[in-house]
Amino acid sequence: MNDELERRLEKLAGTLERMQLDEYVEHISNRRRLIFDNLLYGMLRGFGFTLGFAVLAALCAVILKNIVVENIPVIGGFLAEVINAIQARM
Repeated sequence: MNDELERRLEKLAGTLERMQLDEYVEHISNRRRLIFDNLLYGMLRGFGFTLGFAVLAALCAVILKNIVVENIPVIGGFLAEVINAIQARM
């Protein structure tokens, strides 16, 4: 029984060491670093969203422009009006 308990404790100690629980607790307890890390993460995430949306919007604009240029009968006229309205507001 004692050997089994000792083996389980060693296994648990090894698992806790691999989890790096002490470093995690130290990171959580340092409020300034935690606030700084979260602020930086939020800014980078917002920048990523903005950049991704800009690329997606530019790609959509290029595709719409090509559709209008090719003058697809039904969609072309409607998209031409939408693009003209957008350009008039800019």
